[in-house]
Amino acid sequence: MKIDGALGTLEQATRSARAAQEAGYDGVWASEVNQDPFLPLTLAADATSTIELGTSIAVALSRSPMSLAYTAHDLARFSGGRFVLGLGSQVKAHITRRFSMPWGRPGPQMREFILAMRAAWSSWADGTPLSFEGEYYRHTLMPPTFVPAPHPYGPPRVLLAGVGDVMTRVAGEVADGFLCHGFTTARWIREHTLPALAEGRRRAGLDLAGFDVVAGAFLATGTEQEIVEGLATIRGQISFYGSTPAYRPVLELHGWGDLGAELTVLSKQNRWAEMAGLIDDDVVEAFAVVAPPAEVPARFAERFAGLATRLSFTPPPSLGADEVREMVSAIRAVPAVGAVGALGALGGADPTTSGAAL
Repeated sequence: MKIDGALGTLEQATRSARAAQEAGYDGVWASEVNQDPFLPLTLAADATSTIELGTSIAVALSRSPMSLAYTAHDLARFSGGRFVLGLGSQVKAHITRRFSMPWGRPGPQMREFILAMRAAWSSWADGTPLSFEGEYYRHTLMPPTFVPAPHPYGPPRVLLAGVGDVMTRVAGEVADGFLCHGFTTARWIREHTLPALAEGRRRAGLDLAGFDVVAGAFLATGTEQEIVEGLATIRGQISFYGSTPAYRPVLELHGWGDLGAELTVLSKQNRWAEMAGLIDDDVVEAFAVVAPPAEVPARFAERFAGLATRLSFTPPPSLGADEVREMVSAIRAVPAVGAVGALGALGGADPTTSGAAL
């Protein structure tokens, strides 16, 4: 079981990447919330030598496949092959109103986006004429002047984030791994994510061998005060994500569909402060690990063994370097059964029996 941490801001990137490598993390991820995710990774690549460096996530549909192909190629070269490209679609309002980019059918558009990137990488690697024509993207021009310098590391692994079954099947078909959204539960992974991934792999004539499933949970740990403060933050995070209609099926699976509808109404009325109060302990338990540091590894094991190949874990600032190192080592001892162990190879369990069908 591999363990990944968060990279932090541009100013923190060098320090936090070195600390993560020294603590025994396998990778660090940079997010795209209120910053560019690639700039911190460039600093992290220069400051480290062994740890993997990825985006979790970069918003794909706000970009061109070609522009992202260049960025990913550069980081793969600069990091010595340690870069992992984690992508997400975002939702329509952000793509059209925040980024002012076109919006289609997100599943098919994302599938085409990844294939278009791969076409660019293949063209650069083997010199074949670039000829990609799809419904959303068309790339047919690549003069030699614009071909980037080659490197020996190959294209980066592409991991795709999602929640719903359609995007998850796309990940299984065209990506190298899947990033579970923070707003997910072990039951959702078991009954929806893994079956949908297996179906996507079948469509591509592949199985889940070597396919990464990255999961994590909201975490409140540390001192008693940090746990109290962490719980308040978690209730706010769950209420925020739960108000998004696209994520409501996760709540509905647990019988909390009415909660999701109420959160949506309150969010449209800008009553954000009231929303966290609707998240009771049962909901917190489904989405979060709340425990003192000594119990955290066992809680992660209980939640994710057999469901994921990598875990995202961000401890509170109060834990010292030695404590973080010990905790990372303990969490890594989670049995690495992974997605393949849970579903078997190509031709195994029928995903439609586990709710993966549309």
